[in-house]
Amino acid sequence: MLCFWGAQVREGFELVKPDQVKHGKCGLRSLCPRTAVQDMSAGRSFAGFIQDGKVSVLRLRSEDYDHDGKLKQLQLKNKIRLIVCGGDGAVLLANGGKVLIMDKSTVCKPLKGLENRQVIQIACGDHHSVALTNDGQVFVWGENSHGQLGSRKDHPGSPSAQHVQSLSGVPLAQISAGGDHSFVLSLSGVVFGWGKNSAGQLGLGDTTDRHVPTVVNSLNQKKTVSISCGGEHTATLSKGGTVFTFGSGGCGQLGHKSFRDEHHPRVVAELWGSEVSQVTCGRHHTLVSVTSSKLIYSFGCGMQGQLGNGEMIKQSVPFPVDLPTECNHDYTIEKIIAGENHSFALFFKELESKGKSNLSRPVLTLNDRMIDRWLSGTDPWATIKQEINAVFSSAASLNGSFLKINCDDHYQMSEEHCGLDFDLVKSSFAKLSENKSLISEVVKVVEQMLRSLNPNPVGVESLRVYLLVPELIRRLKKQQKTELTEALATKILQLDPDSHKVLEKYWSKLPDDWLKSLVKIFRRASAELIGQISCGKMGCDLTRRLKKFLKILQMIYQVCCSANRDIPNRDFIIHEISDLLDTLQATLEDLQLRLQLLQLLRLLQLLQSAMTEDWEDMLKLKDFYFVTINILVKFPFVADNVSKRRIFHSLQCQLFRFRANGKVLHINRESVWLDTLTYLRKKKHSFRNPLQVTFIGENGVDMRGLSAEFFSLLSQSLLKWENKVLEVHESSLVWFNPDGMQANRDFYYLGVICGMALYNLHYINIDFPLALFKKLLQQRPTLNDLEELSPVEARSLKSLLEEDEDEVVDMLFLDFTFKGKKLIPNGDQIQVTKVNRQKYVDLYVDFVFNKSVKKQFKHFSRGFFKGCPLDAWSMFHPEELQELLHGSPKYEWKELQQCASYEKCSASDELIKNFWTVFFELSEENKKKFLIFLYGTDRVPVGGFSKRSLKILLSDCPDADDRLPEAQTCFGILILPKYSDINTLRNKLIHAVSFCEVFGRG
Repeated sequence: MLCFWGAQVREGFELVKPDQVKHGKCGLRSLCPRTAVQDMSAGRSFAGFIQDGKVSVLRLRSEDYDHDGKLKQLQLKNKIRLIVCGGDGAVLLANGGKVLIMDKSTVCKPLKGLENRQVIQIACGDHHSVALTNDGQVFVWGENSHGQLGSRKDHPGSPSAQHVQSLSGVPLAQISAGGDHSFVLSLSGVVFGWGKNSAGQLGLGDTTDRHVPTVVNSLNQKKTVSISCGGEHTATLSKGGTVFTFGSGGCGQLGHKSFRDEHHPRVVAELWGSEVSQVTCGRHHTLVSVTSSKLIYSFGCGMQGQLGNGEMIKQSVPFPVDLPTECNHDYTIEKIIAGENHSFALFFKELESKGKSNLSRPVLTLNDRMIDRWLSGTDPWATIKQEINAVFSSAASLNGSFLKINCDDHYQMSEEHCGLDFDLVKSSFAKLSENKSLISEVVKVVEQMLRSLNPNPVGVESLRVYLLVPELIRRLKKQQKTELTEALATKILQLDPDSHKVLEKYWSKLPDDWLKSLVKIFRRASAELIGQISCGKMGCDLTRRLKKFLKILQMIYQVCCSANRDIPNRDFIIHEISDLLDTLQATLEDLQLRLQLLQLLRLLQLLQSAMTEDWEDMLKLKDFYFVTINILVKFPFVADNVSKRRIFHSLQCQLFRFRANGKVLHINRESVWLDTLTYLRKKKHSFRNPLQVTFIGENGVDMRGLSAEFFSLLSQSLLKWENKVLEVHESSLVWFNPDGMQANRDFYYLGVICGMALYNLHYINIDFPLALFKKLLQQRPTLNDLEELSPVEARSLKSLLEEDEDEVVDMLFLDFTFKGKKLIPNGDQIQVTKVNRQKYVDLYVDFVFNKSVKKQFKHFSRGFFKGCPLDAWSMFHPEELQELLHGSPKYEWKELQQCASYEKCSASDELIKNFWTVFFELSEENKKKFLIFLYGTDRVPVGGFSKRSLKILLSDCPDADDRLPEAQTCFGILILPKYSDINTLRNKLIHAVSFCEVFGRG
């Protein structure tokens, strides 16, 4: 049954004879054609009806047409299932998904631009139309005077269908078009609008037109299930029946008891609790239906009776339409239609199947039934391939699959919540991977789909695909994994910055196994490429792909760190880096041997040219290894500490290898710091060259032993320096002197010395706190760092933070000053309270480590960068960098004994046993003096004593009891005379280590 009311029309629309039209109250009429009306629509110029797939249209009277036309059946080959009338004509949708457009002369033509596409929904505005395809793509055509085509501002409009590319990837549930504006709704209830906004009909809080789809943020998480656009207003319906309206309210069409416009969506309060099931907007009026109570409400312009209340008024609150009595018994409301000046309601008998008028079909998505059918093999393979292509070639279809619908969870879609049912994704892809043919076809299609992804997605739902594809990759074979991983990495890196941030938020909230799997995918892909390079493969393509994978790994690593996810650092380590370094070392050694051989052959005149083709290849390979290592330096989290040290050493050796030795630094022991300053100020030192040191008046060639001692002596001099650039704190750690009395160059040269020590792989005997190394690596020191430097101060601040909330912190009489310095402007007038105490502590720590020594650190760091021209040190963690400059803090003396080797004796000899007995009797201070005596420094190498050689050599010299032990510091050799007894050994050893600067150095 069709019920209608509003402006005068031809009696019964000629669908039935005039005497078969029933007249009810308030101008309502109803009719029951012999052939039921399946669908209908009414616009400004036409009303259209579908009966048994055939379309009939009737021209409506208007300002240009003073009477109704006759009902005309369109002669079409296709059966039509949907019609939508607009301003001047109509759009028709055939059963096969083909779109026809009808102009004002009722001539129908196929729409260009949608060939080979299956359209499932259509919508019409005054001068533009919208279509939705089964793979979730939106197409528009018509005028673009206000941006209603959603393309771009300067787009002139188009008579053929144009793809709205910005919506690609958004899984859509519905489209709608109004006068000159358009809307779409996603499966998760996200609302996008664009076009004319003169009355706020886009719900964005302003009256500025939009030329591209824009999210209506105020409707997020409102569980929107449908949208309807009027002439200049819009209505949305939420699950549960809540109606929001916005836009033009001049005729009361918003239902808010007023006639003013609304720029934000606003609940129609009068309908609260009514559980509205449908809402539709006409030109200037709105209809809503409540199926459960068989009621239709209307509000807005009723000047031609279109409100169905018997009055010609503008009504700003919803009132029920006085429906015919038979509507309340045998029929139920299936669809309501609001036109220009008319209103309609389609009723079906309750016993008939539901949904006859619900002809708008959903976007194709993947589900268990579809997968089970594919696996069963009941359908032809060609059909299955076609369906796979339809689902997996569309990011929108894939993004609309696997939604977590329990408790309407998918409606919580936001930048914080992706709305996916991870268990469903896992089980679905597990099923697909059972069949090799299926999964191979899926991979092929997904790879093509990834290439087409929009790098600037308009909605966060478009990003679900980046969460789904890794789970698919996880189940693939090696070759398939590599290709798909690269395609995924490429598209992730192309995403705009805002999308990157959202994707990283999604990663931060992934289940642990998903996040670990994501790490594994890109770590494995990186490891494969490094493995290939280690095996001798070369090419820019390898390093380009490697950088791509490492950048994604870096993103995930930073997410894990910032979100405090329980993913250990070792999960990111690529162990193949060690193989690459082994190969590089072997290549360098081979090159060195070949170079020596070539030089020998040249001398013997047995070779005309020293350069052979094989030699050229090895040089290229060596250079390519270094290119790869320089890439890895930028991604330090993938290398363990040992590999990072090896990388640093390799790059250092690369600089050393092909540079001539620089000048030897001649230094007096008594004035080591002043001599060094004088030398550095001449600015003739080449910092890239290995450091060579000679102590004036002493024999010996620096084989690293003398330069190690040089830095040890420098450290002592710096701490005693009268300029007092450093001050020792209660913890025995040192920090920059903040009094500002020292010259900038003093801090600069302090930095130069520290940088030189690091570059030359020596240790500095100055105990800087971890905060220094954090600052060098551009990390902010914390209260824990202050506790390391000044435990008493830090404990006081921690006590302040731990005060009972009920206590009055003001009684502590603290203000925002520190040692007379204002932490913030007017800090001496702002008291510390329990509300602002955290801010006070943060400012206090910031002042100690940053503001108070800003100038000092600036010049120190400038000098540090100068002294260490190899920036690869930045790949270390602060703790690792501290250890690299200070040495290991652990003195495992037993390890020193275990790593010792012997010449002309053995560990079981009586003298050797006596030596170790005496050594372990020494005080901690004397043990460290022994290290200085033997190595020139008391610092333990990174990795422990096992990383430094110790050889004990027995001397056969006469009068052994009169001689002191000797040390060859460059080689870690202790020359031990054959003392007659343990007491003599003890006395001579203690004397030697106590006066090692004078005796027994070699």
